[in-house]
Amino acid sequence: MSSIVRTVLGDVDVADLGITYPHEHLILDNALIEAAFPHILLDDAEVTAREVAECRSVGVTAMVDAMPCAAGRDVLRLVEVSRATGVHVIAVTGLHHPRYYGPRHWTARVSAEELGSLFADDVMVGVDEFDYSGPVVRRSPHRAGLIKIATGGEALGPRDELLIEAAAIAHHRSGAPILSHCEHGRGALEQVDALARHGVPADAVLLSHIDKVLDPGYHAAIAATGAWLLFDQPIRHHRNEVGPTTPLIARLVADGHGDRLLVSTDGARRSLWHAYHGAPGLAWLAGEYAEQLRAYGIGAAVVEDLFTRNPASALTLRANGV
Repeated sequence: MSSIVRTVLGDVDVADLGITYPHEHLILDNALIEAAFPHILLDDAEVTAREVAECRSVGVTAMVDAMPCAAGRDVLRLVEVSRATGVHVIAVTGLHHPRYYGPRHWTARVSAEELGSLFADDVMVGVDEFDYSGPVVRRSPHRAGLIKIATGGEALGPRDELLIEAAAIAHHRSGAPILSHCEHGRGALEQVDALARHGVPADAVLLSHIDKVLDPGYHAAIAATGAWLLFDQPIRHHRNEVGPTTPLIARLVADGHGDRLLVSTDGARRSLWHAYHGAPGLAWLAGEYAEQLRAYGIGAAVVEDLFTRNPASALTLRANGV
């Protein structure tokens, strides 16, 4: 069996994935987001398709939608976007930070085993059309390809530990890699350690937002674990000739860690999308930022690793998946 990545339209051979953004937000739509975080409300599949098509025009062929269960995810609209643009879309399961749910939400009142079973079914059977927001579950034929966790910082609380245990359960059943949210860039090492206690290898973990911390020593320690380092802040410094992420990447490449690095935009801001009249547009990453990396002295082969070979490896479904 060849190595595969699971997209909303089916399994794709890793060799066919192409230029990939491994941490994006394409659809973000629920009442809490509309009320509390309107700047990240991304509720129109046609608008999203225009933004994704622009990315396709600069060579992007795959994108991860990083919003997990019951937090604004809509697998049916992700399918619309993928079909309209020809871009592979990978959905995620799991849970986000508690701020996207509230203290009395059902996600705070169930066990790790119950959560793990839901997550595994999203990967192995199909994502609920109602995103676990209704009294019934109607599983679509569109499956998730990643499991999301989000913790609150360096110290892991009870909710963090429960979510990590649930993600580990789902990983072992489904083979899906784990995509993490590191609050303010912190907690990456603690996440890797906690997942390891549940038998999840570091090379199955993608650690997001870590370039919010501009500490090369921190990044070197993460690289030493064997986990994936996902740098997703460059677009926020698009007006800079050289943003703070680029030297961090260059140093890790020089130290021999170029095969563990990923780049994305985490572009959950209307102000960043051309389709919402913002700037610079998500296509900036694969276009202008790739050129900036090369101009900084990062070789073309390494840039190809960052955008193509590394995400294909990081997103591969493990052999225990179905």
